[in-house]
Amino acid sequence: MNLILYKTLAAILVFFVSLLTSLYPLKKTRQEGYGETSHLGEALASGIFLGAAFFHMLPDAIRSFAAYYPLETFPVPELVCVSGFLFLLFLERLSFAKSSVISVPYVLAFTLMIHALIEGLALGMGPSLTETLMLFIAIMAHKGSESFALCVLLLQHHLNLKRILFIVIVFSLLTPLGICLGTWLDIISLGSRGVIIASMFNAFAAGSFLYISTIHHVHFHNHARGIRSMMEFASLFLGTTIMGVIAIWV
Repeated sequence: MNLILYKTLAAILVFFVSLLTSLYPLKKTRQEGYGETSHLGEALASGIFLGAAFFHMLPDAIRSFAAYYPLETFPVPELVCVSGFLFLLFLERLSFAKSSVISVPYVLAFTLMIHALIEGLALGMGPSLTETLMLFIAIMAHKGSESFALCVLLLQHHLNLKRILFIVIVFSLLTPLGICLGTWLDIISLGSRGVIIASMFNAFAAGSFLYISTIHHVHFHNHARGIRSMMEFASLFLGTTIMGVIAIWV
């Protein structure tokens, strides 16, 4: 198959998978209300974010940075990761202090969007069908779970329907856009000078995901007691396990 044609098909598939999995929790919530199932979905989403941070984003950032700076002993990716964590903590404290709309979901949506764009760039710049196929499998393995988690978080903050739809549609479009842009950059032979920038963003996103799945999650779920509390923990554990299992293959 022609490599450009394959990348085009990959972009189309990624878009529809991302969009459909984003809209699923919205459909369930509108049908059933924001009840126990939704809270379990939030816990599952937190587990997905936690697993994505530790099994995918941070390790990828560390490997990419080490490949370009093998003699550097200072843990730069880890520092950027901590910065992402503290940045979201600062934003939430600031929003509480001003009694304004919490900005955390917007920051998370933004980081997810940039990450989606970077994923697409990596696939689009793939030099061979084999490498491109592996990147496509890696993206598809967690694209659905990330899209699901994003929509759940937006619902958790009670954003209106139009705003949620706008965010998930833009999010769904960014990886295909990245694939197109990466393909163009590959054609003009720009090279891989953006690898370090991409790795640093992955580290920053890992820190933000760590915050969302721990402190931010506890803030919204410290009311749970008894069996419900254990069910939410089981959902979080399941989400983390899913991302860990995915990391075995991709």
